[in-house]
Amino acid sequence: MNTSPWNRFVKYLYSAHQWYRETPDRALEQAYDAALAIKAIEDEHFGGQGISERSGDYGHSTLSYFKSELQKYLKVIQTRMVEFNASRSFLELPDRVGAKPQAGHSADHHPHGLGLDTKDRSSLVFEKLEFIDGIIDKYINNSRSTAIVPLVSSVNVQIKSTNSNSQPSTNNGLVNSNQTQAGDMETNFGEVNLLPRSLLGTLNRITKELDPEAEKEVVKNFRNSKVKTVISLRFILLLILVPLLTNQISKNFIVGPVVDHFRIKQNAPLFINVDLEEEAFKELERFEQHLKFETLIGMAPSLSSEETEKKISEKAVELAQEYRSESNGAIKNIFADLISCMAFAGILITNKREIEILKSFMDDVVYGLSDSAKAFVIILFTDVFVGFHSPHGWEIILEGLSRHLGLPENRQFIFLFIATFPVILDTVFKYWIFRYLNRSSPSAVATYKNMNE
Repeated sequence: MNTSPWNRFVKYLYSAHQWYRETPDRALEQAYDAALAIKAIEDEHFGGQGISERSGDYGHSTLSYFKSELQKYLKVIQTRMVEFNASRSFLELPDRVGAKPQAGHSADHHPHGLGLDTKDRSSLVFEKLEFIDGIIDKYINNSRSTAIVPLVSSVNVQIKSTNSNSQPSTNNGLVNSNQTQAGDMETNFGEVNLLPRSLLGTLNRITKELDPEAEKEVVKNFRNSKVKTVISLRFILLLILVPLLTNQISKNFIVGPVVDHFRIKQNAPLFINVDLEEEAFKELERFEQHLKFETLIGMAPSLSSEETEKKISEKAVELAQEYRSESNGAIKNIFADLISCMAFAGILITNKREIEILKSFMDDVVYGLSDSAKAFVIILFTDVFVGFHSPHGWEIILEGLSRHLGLPENRQFIFLFIATFPVILDTVFKYWIFRYLNRSSPSAVATYKNMNE
């Protein structure tokens, strides 16, 4: 059934309005999920305690990784709580927390109804806000990282402002409690710092080793690591072998026969681009000069003009078959590569769990490297792709790619690419080193600078 443009426009406006009205619930739910993710890291790796040096016996790189994850989730909470507050300030919803439902409007008819009345929805919102509040308060009280404290404080301000809109009677107690806890922060740190952190870490490790369940935990962690390694390696092989096999099978048994049939049937041009034509002419001219040279130096008997023309004609037919095959092969490569990319994308879409496991495995491998190894890998990678000799490599890659796909070699495009892309890539590398690596592994950055000098 065809709908008029006006009806479609009205339907689009209604959908946009519905999406905008759901913004508070969606933002709160995303902030709540981020808080749950922080809680999951605490329970799994820090025994339910806060993410800090005191709660787990981890090395500097591993702890830096957990702190970066913490900052990421805290940033999500901060952003979503800002969105939550802003959207609620612009929307006057019947189910707004603390508001009375209007007559004739029940939860079943509300866009966000979910089968809950206003009172139940308000309780659910309060519970989520209190849970988020508890996660944030923990890091205001316990965090030692100066990079985390400002972010946590800003998130806490957003949550407190939300609670001030929805819970005026309890806000004063929460704010006073947080002020008292923030004021006692330095005192708590002083009490913890009476003993060196290395000594506390040693005592924590000894306690874990004396635990009767420690052996089972070690075996469990080893088995989990083994399973993760096997799944990751198998998935890497899958990502490599499946597209390659798909490319060869489709090229030889599906795309190849179809392309050969249509090009022969339609009497397609012999050369797919001008570069191949010029290359064939140069090779034929070189063959003719070769025959003449051999005759002049006496290495071959003198040939009449008819015999010379016959040999040149045979060579021309040979070159025609060779370059026709190369032109057909370029067309086959285009379609076979597209099918391979579709197979690769299909693997990524249908194996999301394996992707997460592979990401965790790669994180373990990268963070497990020593500082000198990290610096060596970075220098090797940057010198190959953005170093002094990299333009020659990029030129060879682009020329090979253009020949593989049957495209003419556009020298201006190649030079423009070489003049811009490595520069952009080098800037991205430097930003990554400054923004992320300098925070997670500063000693690796120092080693990298020393090796570069």
